[in-house]
Amino acid sequence: MTRDSGAMKADTQPFDRRSTDPGEIAEAIRAGSRSALARGITLVESARADHQEKAQALLALLLPDTGKAIRMGLSGAPGVGKSTFTEAFGTMLTAKGHRVAVLAIDPSSSRTGGSILGDKTRMELLARDPNAFIRPSPSGGTLGGVARRTREAMLLAEAAGFDVILIETVGVGQSETAVSDMVDMFLLLLSPGGGDELQGIKRGIMELADLIVVNKADGDMLPAAKRASMEYKTALHLMRPKYAAWTPEVQLCSALRNEGLEGVWDAIKRHREALQAEGELDALRAAQARAWMWTEVREGLFSALKAHPEASRLVPELEAAVSEGRETPTAAARRLLSIVLGVEVPLAD
Repeated sequence: MTRDSGAMKADTQPFDRRSTDPGEIAEAIRAGSRSALARGITLVESARADHQEKAQALLALLLPDTGKAIRMGLSGAPGVGKSTFTEAFGTMLTAKGHRVAVLAIDPSSSRTGGSILGDKTRMELLARDPNAFIRPSPSGGTLGGVARRTREAMLLAEAAGFDVILIETVGVGQSETAVSDMVDMFLLLLSPGGGDELQGIKRGIMELADLIVVNKADGDMLPAAKRASMEYKTALHLMRPKYAAWTPEVQLCSALRNEGLEGVWDAIKRHREALQAEGELDALRAAQARAWMWTEVREGLFSALKAHPEASRLVPELEAAVSEGRETPTAAARRLLSIVLGVEVPLAD
């Protein structure tokens, strides 16, 4: 059961938004405080070493409270109606008693905020909903970093009692792969473009999709939406499913008119039930956790390399040697890693 009443009361209680104490923030997050959740996410997104240390302590305290939510990824090209869909779908779920967190990965400028930061103002109804939480995270051009922190923000939102986590991306590109590696279901939102749009969708994006939703299926666009739906179904049948227990589906909806949203939610629940019944959900999350760990190892090594004085001094020399063909990239990389790790690095398998 969701913790609706606790969540709405929590923000009326005193909480120091400047606090960096992991225990204090964890207690407030468990109570459902939106302010504490926002503060916790700010900590995990911070590049400061002291903030990162406290963020990891916070996550360690809250880890037992995570893992119960439905984790969804949502993507679609600009103009497909992603903001309208997210607001309509999220509002429908909160009306059913669910608590919805929208975490937006925005591969745009951290100074201008970009398109997804604007989405928060376009989802005014959902933003005011006491059982919803919207958090945009501009990447400033470093998608890997924001994707790493989005995973941690997702855990904090789960600990706060949000039982549906929607991770949203803009466009169709590298961010989709990052999101698919941290969610249970990947939903691709498309317009009634039919064959023309089908040609413009990268095969890799289609292969990520567990559910395709054709939006704007209303009025004069309804016949085109139905044709597009059939074409997408045909395309999906030509691809190998990601799971033995689930064959990707295509649904029609009109987010503007709140039509077809129940069918989308039913498909999401069927997907979760199918994966749980076969043990594939647990296996998926375990694989994602292991992949996350190795991503952190790679990122940590790169950070250590940049911070190492001797390695940093050697970088220009090695780059010049590689560029001029005097040294192989592999040999140069081994020299740098050997300096950082303090041991001879063997050749990779």
